[in-house]
Amino acid sequence: MKLFRQLSWFFRQHKFTYSIALLMLFIVAVLNMAIPWFIGNAIDKLLATRDFSQTEFYLFALLGVSILVYLLRYGWRRMLFGTSYQLGNILRERFYQRLLRQGQAFYNLHSTGDLMARATNDIDAVEMAAGEGILSGFDGLMTFILVLIMMFVFIDWQLAILAIIPFPFMGYGFYRLSNRIHHQFKQTLDSFSTLNDQAQQSVSGIRMIKSMGRESIENDKFASIAEQAAQTTYKVQRSEALFDPIIQLSLGSALLIALLVGGWQISQERLSVGQLTSFTLYLSELIWPMYAFGWLMNILQRGNAAVGRLEALLNLPDSISDQGKQDAAGYDIHVDQMTFQYPDTTQPALHNICLQVKENQVLGIAGSTGSGKSTLLQLLMRYWEAGEGRLAVGHTAIHSIPLTQLRSLYAYVPQDAFLFSMSIMENIRIGRSDASDEDVYQAARLAAIHDDILQFPDGYQTLVGERGVTLSGGQRQRLSIARALISNAPILVLDDALSAVDIKTEKVIIEHLQQRREQTLIIVSHRLSAIEQADQIVVMAHGEIVEHGNHHSLLEQDGWYARMAAYQQMEQALENDLK
Repeated sequence: MKLFRQLSWFFRQHKFTYSIALLMLFIVAVLNMAIPWFIGNAIDKLLATRDFSQTEFYLFALLGVSILVYLLRYGWRRMLFGTSYQLGNILRERFYQRLLRQGQAFYNLHSTGDLMARATNDIDAVEMAAGEGILSGFDGLMTFILVLIMMFVFIDWQLAILAIIPFPFMGYGFYRLSNRIHHQFKQTLDSFSTLNDQAQQSVSGIRMIKSMGRESIENDKFASIAEQAAQTTYKVQRSEALFDPIIQLSLGSALLIALLVGGWQISQERLSVGQLTSFTLYLSELIWPMYAFGWLMNILQRGNAAVGRLEALLNLPDSISDQGKQDAAGYDIHVDQMTFQYPDTTQPALHNICLQVKENQVLGIAGSTGSGKSTLLQLLMRYWEAGEGRLAVGHTAIHSIPLTQLRSLYAYVPQDAFLFSMSIMENIRIGRSDASDEDVYQAARLAAIHDDILQFPDGYQTLVGERGVTLSGGQRQRLSIARALISNAPILVLDDALSAVDIKTEKVIIEHLQQRREQTLIIVSHRLSAIEQADQIVVMAHGEIVEHGNHHSLLEQDGWYARMAAYQQMEQALENDLK
């Protein structure tokens, strides 16, 4: 019942539909009770009169009842199962919305494969409980009660008492099996999540696997996980298979008792042949309730295990609280004495960061790998909650700005450019859905990718493979830049987004970006040539800003920036000599 309590909001919302479907189920159960009664009376009438014409009424009654049962069954199936499918859609929408609202901390803890498994298998199990669970529970119970009434009231209560003796033993067996299945099915769901996660990682990294010759290693690893998942599923199926023997033994014992006692009663003229026939037919009608109870236990345990996994995610609070109600007054960026530490770590990733970027300025950020550059950008866009200090856009603290509005201020291009499996035109237009074709072409020109696109056989209609695998790294980065530029966001952020393009193309892109003076530009780059024209440059090391100034002032300081600039100049000169 725990599952139905958790889904009570849905049943209340669709109470009218469920009421009509259950009413139809009840009428079907009542009509089914008439069939054995008609058959028994027809047999007694035939034995008494030896006139087949005396049974015509019962034959036509059977035909009419069968047609009516067929129509009602069609009706309740459409209403009951159709409504349960709506529950699946609602849960998937809620699940997807929760994923969209969660921040980076959430995705660091939950793998893609596990989330996909919960969105498919787990929701399917809950959906089945809302449809087939209601069916097996209500219809099985109604049929069971009506059969007992017919046997006790209309045939012989003493024979009925003896016939149902095996059923308490069956109920005890169901109870034991349902508890076992609950634990086993949860293990099955967990195993499927692991299997799904491994498959997703293997498909995403297939090029790396092939390049390193790890096919056999990954195959063995996947086979081991698949075998474990198969074993957990086998345990569930083995437990579920025990329902059949329990039901057959109970019903077989009940039928044996009925035939022995009923035959003796016929010999004593306390029971007619037709009544015994009806009784055995009613007893066979108990096959469905017994199966229904077993199936109900199975579905409920599956649903309980699944809804527990779903609720664990649906009830998680947002990793980033969205309580802001103020608008950003301008686009100046202020960072004052900010310190940040990732969860479950002991060392701060950023320490005492102070920074001001005026509207429409160009900020360059440099530093060695792991110095905190990307972390700083993610905190500005509030992918993580900052610890100490203050972050503001236009003098408004970022936690006071609604997340949707805050994120809309930024056009963010990460180093690992992500493209969707759609055409190049559609990938760029994601930045602004109402953009015209000419807007797309202009954004591509600014990102220095327009000429490359025209060389493709289908031009802008060229389909991009999953994650952009059909394009080079530089092409993916430039398409991502074009997608960011078309959005016209007031702040453009390039997180080492030019690392895969050559120096010449990089200079062209930077010149185009600097001409857009109506946009604040933040560039993170390992190549200092990308940021040397910036209005201000900060150098980060170990989560702190260690140098701050423009290109010329930093060269005079003879620090990390000056040494790296000299090294990269020599490296570029050597490459030019080799050419």
